[in-house]
Amino acid sequence: VQLQASGGGLVQPGGSLRLSCAASGSNSSVALMGWYRQAPGKQRELVAGVLSGNKTNYADFVKGRFTISRGNAKDTVYLQMNSLKPEDTAVYYCAAFVSKWYWGQGTQVTVSS
Repeated sequence: VQLQASGGGLVQPGGSLRLSCAASGSNSSVALMGWYRQAPGKQRELVAGVLSGNKTNYADFVKGRFTISRGNAKDTVYLQMNSLKPEDTAVYYCAAFVSKWYWGQGTQVTVSS
């Protein structure tokens, strides 16, 4: 399974970004997809996850600001990030579970004025 993520960049505090990720190579639909992030000097942490039935899970630090959703295209996932804060600065990784976890290459999100 290969994951291709896009949509990172530089944004001012309070701004928004939308991350996209598409999975390919799975023989069946990917049931669980999510986003993790890793800031410099910190461990990778869960941001949000979504099951194929659109059941979602969020880390407390993004509740009310980020929204994860599945796309209409097969095995796509989006992360809408609003009210971004400097502490959201990290490399964001798309992940998919198909018997095991698969990871995308990461996309940099920098929140700075």
